Amino acid sequence: MWHFSVAVSQLNILNSDLSGAMTVSHCRLYRVTKEAGQLLVLSVGPLYRLLYLFFRYLIQWKAKYFTRTLTMEMHHSGNSRTRCLSMLFFIGTFVTTVMAVTHYSVPEELEEGSVVANLASDLGLDVKTLIRRKMRLENISSKKYLDLNKETGEIYIVERVDREYLCAVKTTTCYLKMEAIVEDPQRIFYIEIEIMDINDNAPHFRRDTINLDVIESTQAGERFSVNNAVDPDLGSNSVKTYLLSESEHFDINIQTGRDGSKFADLILKKSLDREKQGVHNLILTAVDGGVPSRTGTASIIVRVIDTNDNAPTFEKDNYDVKIIENSPVGTIVLKLNATDLDEGTNAQMEYTYSLYTSEKTQGTFNLNPSTGEITVKGMLNYEEVREYEMEIIATDGGSNRLSGQCKVNIVVADMNDNHPEISIKSFHSPVHEKTELDTVIAVVSVSDKDSGDNGVVDVHIPDNMPFKLRESSDNYYELVVSEPLDREKVPEYDITFTVTDRGSPPLSDNETMTLELLDVNDNVPQFPLSFYTIRVMENNAPGALLSSLTAFDPDLHENQYLVYFILEKEIANTSMSMLFSINPENGNLYALKTFDYEIEKEFLFHIEARDSGSPPLSSNVTVHIIIVDQNDNTPVIVSPWRAHGSVVEEKIPRSTDKGSLVAKVIALDTDSVHNSRITYQFLQVTDATLFSLDQYNGEIRTMRMFSYKDPRHQRMVVVAKDNGEPALSATVTIKLSTMETAVKAYSDMTEVPLEYDIFSDLNLYLVIGLGSVSFLLLITILVTIVLKCQTPKSSKAAPPSRNSVISERNSTIADSTLVSNDAYWYSLFLAETRKGKMVVRQPVPKGSRYIVSSIPRGTGISDTSDSAASTLQV
Repeated sequence: MWHFSVAVSQLNILNSDLSGAMTVSHCRLYRVTKEAGQLLVLSVGPLYRLLYLFFRYLIQWKAKYFTRTLTMEMHHSGNSRTRCLSMLFFIGTFVTTVMAVTHYSVPEELEEGSVVANLASDLGLDVKTLIRRKMRLENISSKKYLDLNKETGEIYIVERVDREYLCAVKTTTCYLKMEAIVEDPQRIFYIEIEIMDINDNAPHFRRDTINLDVIESTQAGERFSVNNAVDPDLGSNSVKTYLLSESEHFDINIQTGRDGSKFADLILKKSLDREKQGVHNLILTAVDGGVPSRTGTASIIVRVIDTNDNAPTFEKDNYDVKIIENSPVGTIVLKLNATDLDEGTNAQMEYTYSLYTSEKTQGTFNLNPSTGEITVKGMLNYEEVREYEMEIIATDGGSNRLSGQCKVNIVVADMNDNHPEISIKSFHSPVHEKTELDTVIAVVSVSDKDSGDNGVVDVHIPDNMPFKLRESSDNYYELVVSEPLDREKVPEYDITFTVTDRGSPPLSDNETMTLELLDVNDNVPQFPLSFYTIRVMENNAPGALLSSLTAFDPDLHENQYLVYFILEKEIANTSMSMLFSINPENGNLYALKTFDYEIEKEFLFHIEARDSGSPPLSSNVTVHIIIVDQNDNTPVIVSPWRAHGSVVEEKIPRSTDKGSLVAKVIALDTDSVHNSRITYQFLQVTDATLFSLDQYNGEIRTMRMFSYKDPRHQRMVVVAKDNGEPALSATVTIKLSTMETAVKAYSDMTEVPLEYDIFSDLNLYLVIGLGSVSFLLLITILVTIVLKCQTPKSSKAAPPSRNSVISERNSTIADSTLVSNDAYWYSLFLAETRKGKMVVRQPVPKGSRYIVSSIPRGTGISDTSDSAASTLQV
């Protein structure tokens, strides 16, 4: 059940000092102030008392101030009633806060949303006005655990309240303080929520495992302290008792401290024996007094500390051991193992000989005091001593040392204990690798001190060697060469002579000798390849390293030292030694000059490697030098021909058809095929829509017919670029002029070569004649026009051909017409026009042949038709 209480007390805020000498108006003020003071409610707690003292002082000060003010105003004004009412109104406005303390008791760990109480009902507030008056809850020095439902006026849980977290220090009371604030008029209500403890925490130990060391000899009844359990809950919910798991040797005694806390002591109720049980595992359980109760456990590990209460013991009282004579020093004869039920230093053993063991025995065998291992210390000889007896004592390391003993009888067994021996009588090393077969390399002898089969000795060498043993006399053997020797395959041999007797088990011995072979110059130098192809980039620097031609000779010393030569060979009266050089020591091949691919494309010669043996051996290799082309030649424009830096001038009729050939640019590059591949493109052009340039053959053709808007002069800059990296290029500038007249095409004309001299008298006469003819022609045209205007007649004149192209090259090149698609005929055209001829090349209607005609330069059809012509058919 939740508990609700409201404590309200009246506050008397004026002292008796005010009841002295005061006027009637003073008394009225006193009564008003006192009535206002009765509206203040005394709060509970130190904070509220401080607020009370503050308001008490403030109201007293205001009362005195207003008393003095009121007295002064009464002297200056007769309307004292109005002034007193104003003063009362001000004091009533100042004291409008109602202070109250509301107390609730709430158990901890309530679920979120649980209703604590109806605060509006408890404070006497109208629920309908809570929203308008902006009622709210504010926490004091804590996080927000509760909130107010403004529609119902209920306080409900926002977050679970953990009393142990809220009040970390164990106290009997734990409060959650808040303020309920309403406005219009403003009022503050103080609320205290007491958090009641529930059994929500189980007891727990500070350590989950408690380790105790108890000496094995501890008497029954001994008490041992263990850590007590802790429970954050209070009162009956805290630790009430302890329980111990079932144990034959231990029990607990529960005690109560001054603060009421419970703790337990562990009591030994029966003596311990470590040899039976060395560790005791117990479970200590703490139980609180809550309903239902909660528990916490801790593991108690009791380790029993050993005491020296057991003597060492051996597995047997007597040990019989057999060992073969001549056993090497350190051979294990027997390993004794005494046991002690104790542990630690109480179980550490020390083995010693007793006083009854002879010094001869102690000198022949060694006893390890820590491990009890008996090993051979001296020479065992069956013929001297056949049996040894000893007595061994084992003592532990306890404070009161205990010991045990046993006897050991060692019998020595006879055996083939003499190893065969081998002796090297003579040995020849080193020998030449060309040593002849059956040559004696070494002489050895063998022997064995044993008798019978144990004294018979066999000797042998490894089978994978070019040697064999040949018996020369009793126990003497010769080592001879059985196969040819080759130092390059095996430079030396480790020959092991093994001797074995026929005893049981057989004994053996061995002796190793190293046979070194001397080198003979029997190997020619060898190159890794029989043919070398070396690619050299043209324009190389003189002295550049081309390749390293290194040969290998498996011989040694001077037989291995190689010298390299270039075998002399002349190419075009030039020796190879003038073109290439080789380092005689390491075979590095160098170029002595700069090569030009356009002049020299490859070289073929031989290089010889010769060793320094006697006699010297040599071998040679073929070297093929290939000069790799570089793009080092700029394209040269051969057509249209022009002087260096000059501009090529061409003329073309404005009536030229679309697709007509205007000019053809031909460039040559002396580099290789890849680098000399030429492409053409416009670098500058007056009208890009008028002319097209084939990037592969350099032909410039019209893309459309000329219009009246096109300028008379066209300028084109063509660049010829090769395919190298980086690319090189050349340019040519063509200045093209358009003309209104055209030359009639001659379909069936033949070439008539005519050589002339522009400075001859004939040309002067021709010019005068042409002028006269032109004047007569003009008159004739005018007369014809007049006659046509009078009597129109159809024109029989043939229209001028629109497929002809007129080309003018200064004053020394004849007008020409060219219709061609291939560079050869264009070159022919250039050659003929430079001779003062005009070349016309047109296809024959039937067939694939061409007719190339050359005519002299003229200005009209009649002049050309009267001239002689020559024809070249292809």
